[in-house]
Amino acid sequence: MSVVIPCYNEEDVLGELYRRLSQVLGSWEETAEIVLVDDGSTDTTWSKMEAIQQKDSRWRIVRFSRNFGHQTAVSAGLRYAAGSAVIVMDADLQDPPEELRRFISKWKDGYEVVYAVRRHRKRGTLKRAAYKTFYRLLSGLSNHDIPLDSGDFCLMDRTVVDLINRMPEKNRFVRGLRAWAGFRKTGIEYERRERAGGEPKYTGTKLLKLAADGIFSFSATPLRLATVLGLVVSGISFLGAGFTLFQRLFPDWFAQFGLAPVPGYATIVISILFVGGVQLVCIGLVGEYVGRIYDETKQRPAWVVEEQQGWEESPVEPSSVGITGYVPERRS
Repeated sequence: MSVVIPCYNEEDVLGELYRRLSQVLGSWEETAEIVLVDDGSTDTTWSKMEAIQQKDSRWRIVRFSRNFGHQTAVSAGLRYAAGSAVIVMDADLQDPPEELRRFISKWKDGYEVVYAVRRHRKRGTLKRAAYKTFYRLLSGLSNHDIPLDSGDFCLMDRTVVDLINRMPEKNRFVRGLRAWAGFRKTGIEYERRERAGGEPKYTGTKLLKLAADGIFSFSATPLRLATVLGLVVSGISFLGAGFTLFQRLFPDWFAQFGLAPVPGYATIVISILFVGGVQLVCIGLVGEYVGRIYDETKQRPAWVVEEQQGWEESPVEPSSVGITGYVPERRS
């Protein structure tokens, strides 16, 4: 079993993570490896990861040259993981290690994907509403069945992991990729805890980017929406032009209903602003897709590894197929 854990400025929780996860691993029949990915931390996260790795050879650590983002760190962990099944969880212990036995049990029952479903979110009302709206919007727009209220906390069979690793896109939404892959999957409800320490790393801006990656990576509906908006605006404009023409031809008849022609600029200004706003929205939607296409065509590595420890031989990450990172040869 491989356990992949992305870390970004998690110095406050690594000690407790090691303690609790080690207790859980001690009860497993399966052998295990833990892959920690340091996503460019600026605190003492890396030094604490080194201390853990020197203490316990099952823990293997990778350090990025800078912060590449949570989803990229998860993707790198999947590249490095060598287990027959791979578990993805966060370092902050909001995903309880004690739940992992339930995931493995479902995997042994024949499910290739076992994902966690949150019972309740310990967030403010506004944030809970935003999360709920996003997941339902994504599910409605996507062409694939993306389970509601499920995050990255999951177990994936080796077959699924290999397939995801072969996918070359860089703007990744891992829970969407595992849904796209198909296979037999099931959900497990769990109680999401408070952070064991430190501050949440997903700011509002990062959450919006994650939401955009999820929507634009798995749905072309926004582009179709732009077409629909264009047709609606054209229809309104055509009706407005017809109304104006008849108003000029039969001013006395329209005057009986209080609709006599009145000179002025208000209607013109409102119409221009309305049409211009719709055009900008449509251009922005197209730009989101074009930007992602441009990002993919550059063929840059998805991440850059500064250092890696815990592998007696070269890890399995380097590959010419699928998403890849850059690993300097001088590091080992």
